Order: sequence, then C-alpha cells, then structure tokens
Amino acid sequence: MRNKLVLAAAGVLLTAGLFSSCSSSDGEERNPGKAEAAHSDSAAAVATFALQRGRLSTNLYTPGELIAFQQVDLYAKVSSFVKKLYVDVGSEVKEGQLLVTMEAPELASQLASAQSRVKSQEALYIASKANYDRLVETSKTPGTISQNDIDQADARQKSDMAQWDAAKAAYSEVAETLKYLEVRAPFSGIISSRNVNPGAYVGPSGKGSELPMFTLQEQKHLRLVVSVPEAYTGFLSQKDQVRFTVKALPSQVFTAKVNRLAGALDSRLRSERTEMDVYNDSRKLLPGMVAEVSLPMPSQDSTFLGACHGGRQFDRKGLCDPGRQRT
Repeated sequence: MRNKLVLAAAGVLLTAGLFSSCSSSDGEERNPGKAEAAHSDSAAAVATFALQRGRLSTNLYTPGELIAFQQVDLYAKVSSFVKKLYVDVGSEVKEGQLLVTMEAPELASQLASAQSRVKSQEALYIASKANYDRLVETSKTPGTISQNDIDQADARQKSDMAQWDAAKAAYSEVAETLKYLEVRAPFSGIISSRNVNPGAYVGPSGKGSELPMFTLQEQKHLRLVVSVPEAYTGFLSQKDQVRFTVKALPSQVFTAKVNRLAGALDSRLRSERTEMDVYNDSRKLLPGMVAEVSLPMPSQDSTFLGACHGGRQFDRKGLCDPGRQRT
C-alpha cells in the first residue's frame, strides 16, 4: 500500500513537469519578438570600435626660467674715479652709447711723458739719418770715408729709428688706455643694475671692486631654459614648438621654438639643457621669471589606436560614450 502511494506521487510530479515545459515552449513560440528583443539587448551591451594606425602623443609639464639673451657686467678697465654717469637703472641704451666717464690724472701725465719721448727719439733719428746721408755722399770721392764708418752710421740711424718706433708705440698704448676712461654699451639693452656714484673709486674686476658698475641685459630677446629629464630627451628635436605661461600673466599663453639642445646631460641633475628663443618686443616678460612649460612628447613608433563610430569619444571606462561627440 505504501509503495503504491509513492508511485502515485511520482506520477503526479512527472505530469506537472511535462505540462510546465509544454507551456514554456508554447510561450516562446507564441512570442518570438520578445525573445529576439532580449537577445538584441544583450548584444547591444558590448561596445565595439575601429582600430586605426597612428602615434601616441602627450605633453610634459616642467618649470623653466627666462633669462636675458645677452647679459654682461661692466667693470672699469683701469683704476680711476667716476666723473659722470649718463644712465641709471631702467635706462634703455643703444650699442656704443656712452654710459660713464672716469678720470685718472696719472694717465694724463703718462701720456705727456710718452709724447715728449716720441719727439726726442724723432730728433735723434733725423740727426743720425742726416749724418749717414752725408757720409754716403762724401764716400763717392775715393779715399775720403772708409766703409766701416759708413756701416756704423747706418747702424746708428737704424737703431734711432727703432727707438722712435718704440716711443710711438708707448704713446699709442697710453692713448688707448685713456679711452678706457669712457665705458660704452657693447650691445643694445636695459641697464638692470647700477652700483656706483660720481666720485667713487673703481678698478678692474677682482682688484678692489667686487661689484660691477653696471649690469646690461638684452630684454627684447630672451632665452627660455628648461632642464629636460633623461627619460624624455629622446622626444625633443630642433624647431619643436612649446607653450608656456608665467605667474605674472596667468591668462596669456606664449609660444616658442626649440633652438638649442645641449647634447649632453648635466652631471648633477641628469638632465639636458634645452633653450628656446623668446622675442619680447612688448617687454611683458622679464628676465628671471619662472615659466610653466608644456613640452610636446610625440611617440616615435606607430601603434594601433581605437576610434569610436560616428565621431563619439571614449568615456572614463574606455567605452564609447554615445552622448559625447567630437568637436
């Protein structure tokens, strides 16, 4: 009796399963559109994109320094006293313009002494040459003048001539030294520093004068100096264009081109010195400013790049975002 009840229960469960499978199969056959929609939804969740061959590029942001294209400290060539100043800090000067005059009374005495020596040696040479000419003329009469006397007179006049030339050279040296009492601008620029006043004693660098009289900078043409780390030196080349900003003018973006590469790494920083020329006609940029430089770092080898269909862009997860279009 108990076995019969178990068999009857199993038959009931088997029959219910058959009816359930039949109804599910019939449901799929009756609603084919619903099944296809489910498959299309699962397929749409997988985003695809096309592969294109190209080069990856990025930018390296690094600090740089703006310095004057030319800068020089001007010292006195000879020990002297400042007589008159013609420029001051901020003065714009041209090449060859007079900046300061100095005075050295001992040089004037040396010049007068050298001039008198020139005249004295000139007189000696004129006398010895006249004596030689008379001896030569007299020697034309046979037996009057020996050849030895003529040779000695010739040597004497040549010696006096050499002494005259030496005196003239000494005079020119003192005269040239007097020209150093006037200091002129070696190139056009701006006087950025002045450390002397009228009456001050000045002299050559390292001889009682540690500070220069003036510092002259060329500010209409600047150098942008950047130290590129060793890992990025292979990406830069001549004429690459860079962009930079300065804190004084945060809203303006300036451009420059790579003009000079050091070709060697600094032994301390392990970086390569890179210089760009910056033309600063408006003088908005000043030497000494720190710049934030954006250096282009294009890849040298091509690779496969992904591109979304329809001009879409990738989102943060690396998938094509249908709501972001390229502009």
